[in-house]
Amino acid sequence: MTRRRWIADEVSENTAALLGEHADHLVRVLRARVGQEFDVVADAVVRRGRIIRITENRVDFALGEESPTAAPADFTLLLSIFKFDRFEWAIEKCTELGVKTIIPVIARRTDAHLASASTKRVERWRRIAVQSAEQSRRAAPPEISDPINLQQALRVPGKLRIVLSEAEQQTRLPELFSARKEKGAALAIGPEGGWTEDELELFQKEHWISASLGPTILRAETAAIAATALAISLNR
Repeated sequence: MTRRRWIADEVSENTAALLGEHADHLVRVLRARVGQEFDVVADAVVRRGRIIRITENRVDFALGEESPTAAPADFTLLLSIFKFDRFEWAIEKCTELGVKTIIPVIARRTDAHLASASTKRVERWRRIAVQSAEQSRRAAPPEISDPINLQQALRVPGKLRIVLSEAEQQTRLPELFSARKEKGAALAIGPEGGWTEDELELFQKEHWISASLGPTILRAETAAIAATALAISLNR
């Protein structure tokens, strides 16, 4: 049977611990007991963990042998901020798909209220990423940065940097990966309403390549998930 995986909140040599709500979920919802074994991610290494102590808001593990695990795809997602419930759903699903880094971006059409509230939501987004990484048996959650403006996002490094654009008529996303040997890419997804013309011009000046997913117009979260799935599957 496949063991449930947890990402440790504390690590010290051959012991690790889950804290707070993280521990509470394991004890109260899954009814964990001393002696049970799980996979525990400690400092990005998956190890067999045996519960040795359960106290209020804390579960301690003794760590054993390492387990093999796949590395995340070298894939950075620049995700323009949109309605938080949909944005968080996109974070959850793109984490499951294997994205390595998520950068929340404040674009021209990002709602001003969402932009101002976004810095207070980052820790929640990181918790969602941890939960999704555990569910999908990743060795570590994606790094989620603090929100940045588009001018900063344009400088994200990468040999292949792609901006998804409804205005693009010729280049489809899969075509950009078909002839490439090197791995890794950065992909920028616009907000509700898409990128403005001047934003697309900025991408072009910084040598980003425009691509589309086809003739249909997708919601921002649908585009993020579909593009991430395509990019990672074609860039393994």
